[in-house]
Amino acid sequence: MHITLISVLIVGILRSIDAEWNTKDYMKREHSLIRPYQGSGMTIPYWDFMGSTMVTNNYIRLTPDLQSKQGAIWNSIPCNVRNWELQVHFKVHGKDKDLFGDGFAIWYAKQRMKYGPVFGNIDYFQGLAIILDTYSNHNGPHNHQHPYISAMVNNGSLHYDHDRDGTHTQLAGCEAKFRNLEHDTHIAIRYERDTLTVSTDIANKAAWKECFSVKGIKLPTGYYFGLSATTGDLSDNHDILSIRLFELDLPDDPKDHEDRSNILPSAAFFEPPRERVDDPKQAPMSGIKMFLLMLVGALALIACVVIGIMLYQKHQENSHGTCKNRFRLEGGHGEVT
Repeated sequence: MHITLISVLIVGILRSIDAEWNTKDYMKREHSLIRPYQGSGMTIPYWDFMGSTMVTNNYIRLTPDLQSKQGAIWNSIPCNVRNWELQVHFKVHGKDKDLFGDGFAIWYAKQRMKYGPVFGNIDYFQGLAIILDTYSNHNGPHNHQHPYISAMVNNGSLHYDHDRDGTHTQLAGCEAKFRNLEHDTHIAIRYERDTLTVSTDIANKAAWKECFSVKGIKLPTGYYFGLSATTGDLSDNHDILSIRLFELDLPDDPKDHEDRSNILPSAAFFEPPRERVDDPKQAPMSGIKMFLLMLVGALALIACVVIGIMLYQKHQENSHGTCKNRFRLEGGHGEVT
């Protein structure tokens, strides 16, 4: 009995050590970004940055809390890992409590280091975008609140429509109140056996909460990881504190040795398109309200007419009196007293 219990404990400890060793062993340093960031001079090993991006000792700021800024950071080494998990420690914050924007995106894309309208990256991209959208532009059928996390897979033929918050091309999404929090905020993007799972840790519980999971996602190898952010009329600080990429050990995966270098990104599932809905218009007035409005208008019109007549009569009386006085003066019929 005791020997069996000891054996179970030893096996558990060994498994724990082995799991920890595997996690550390499979973290891909060339695709990760951890403090201290800087190498020699202003360079960052394995990473390039552009636009308004600023590197400090504690974080990498893609955009400051200023209008009309774009910034990005891109991994310079293509990723040839078949199954992976990307964990990003980030912070989005700004001085305004009610109006803010626009958000940032995490990319696994063929093209890198390009300016564009999609959260600081190009439209019609090839690859995967995980979008953390903080700006609600009130132009689409918003069945959700912001901030909002969504995913998009593009083979280069799809347009990201800002007016609809990309709802016509998104795979899935979830609400996530990650802005202006005092504690740490994290997102994990897991691509395993053609299944994309996005989870968050934003509740200060040190535990992942699934945002969404979508099967049937085909992603090529050899693309680049990147992060970009943008501000418009509204703004925020978009800070990245760390990026960690883990290669997932799946020895029983029959597709592990499949050549994925030349395939196009594709998805077997998209959320049903939601038609654009304009801003809600004022509801038509009821009959009673219309009658009261017309009555008030009629009374106002009558009052104006009556006042006008009274002023006209007063003016006529004044004019008639002036003429009489002038006649008496000119006719010599006495003095005017």
